[in-house]
Amino acid sequence: MRTAIYPGSFDPVTFGHLDIIQRASHVMDHLIVGVLNNNSKSPLFSVEERVKMLKEVTAHLPNVEVQSFGGLLVDFAVQSKASVIIRGLRAITDFEYELQMSQTNRKIAPNVDTIFFTTNLKYAYLSSSIVKEVAMFGGNIDEFVPPMIAQYVRDKFEQKQ
Repeated sequence: MRTAIYPGSFDPVTFGHLDIIQRASHVMDHLIVGVLNNNSKSPLFSVEERVKMLKEVTAHLPNVEVQSFGGLLVDFAVQSKASVIIRGLRAITDFEYELQMSQTNRKIAPNVDTIFFTTNLKYAYLSSSIVKEVAMFGGNIDEFVPPMIAQYVRDKFEQKQ
C-alpha cells in the first residue's frame, strides 16, 4: 500500500487545499493530511480545531486520514510509513522553496520522495492568509472555503472581538 503525507498548517483549510487532497487521494492508496503544530507561529485555530475541520471536510474520502504532527516532516513520514510527501505549487516562487525542501528531505530520508501537484488555476491566488485577512475585515470568504469552514472562521473572529 502506497502512503503519502500532505502536510500544512491548514489555518484554515481552503478550496485549494481540498483540491490537492482530493486529487492526491485518487493517486495514493492512503493519504495522511498532516496538520503541522508549529509553536513559532500564532495560528487562528488550534491544532485540534484544524484537525477537526479537516476531518469534517474530508469525511467523504475513505482513504484520507488526518493527524497532527510536530518536528521534522520527514521524521513524521518515516514514522507513518509514508513513501511520498505531497506538496502543492501555486507559483514559481513556491517551486524554488519546495524544491530546496524536497532535496533536503531526500537527503535526510532517502526512501521518501516528493510529488508536486500544481494548483487548479481557479485557486492559484488563494492562501489561508488571504482568507484570514478578508474575514478579519468582514469580507465574504464563501468562494475560498467550504460553508462550514467559513462559519468557523467568522465565529473565531467574533470571539476575538
